[in-house]
Amino acid sequence: MNAIRLLLVDDDPLVRSGLRFMLGGADDVEIVGEAADGEEALTRAAALRPDVVLMDIRMPVLDGLAATERLRAREDAPEIVVLTTFHADEQVLRALRAGAAGFVLKDASPADILGAVRSVASGDPVLSPAVTRQLMTHAAASGREVRAARARARFGELAEREREVATEVGRGKSNAQIAATLYMSVATVKTHVSRVMTKLDLDNRVQIALLVHDAGLLDEG
Repeated sequence: MNAIRLLLVDDDPLVRSGLRFMLGGADDVEIVGEAADGEEALTRAAALRPDVVLMDIRMPVLDGLAATERLRAREDAPEIVVLTTFHADEQVLRALRAGAAGFVLKDASPADILGAVRSVASGDPVLSPAVTRQLMTHAAASGREVRAARARARFGELAEREREVATEVGRGKSNAQIAATLYMSVATVKTHVSRVMTKLDLDNRVQIALLVHDAGLLDEG
């Protein structure tokens, strides 16, 4: 199995040095480069083709939010994990809507940061049910009403079973938990999740969860 190619992006050289020290010893992770701002991150990502980018949000020249949006718009885009000092921050939410696969706190343990890198590299978002609920609450206070009608219209494109699966994703459940709740196989759940992302033009489960909340589907349950 090939090592996970990782790009570190933060304007603080001490933070980058700390991350390199914490993560550099993992056998399954290769730190291929560093960047000090979003513009440099775009250039370095194009040249180095990382699998995962650890992305700070607040940086000079080009911030991490804009860099995330541009990176995720590329073909063969890397997975992005946002580095932040806040659990629920409007910029974190915007990064998740732009396609980031999750976030980790800068003061998280090395094991948690390494776990986040491994999770997104394997296609799993980095949001626990508790953190998902916190983000959903924050989202409600930042303009949910404006997005609700549009989100409901998008969910109108889904079949009933796809909508049920999407709603359970919005509750932060794993595929196995969804399968048990809806009495279907895990393979069938995976198929429905893939169809939901394709039909709604979404990148990952985090974006499904945010859209579910925007549409008010959790309130219905």
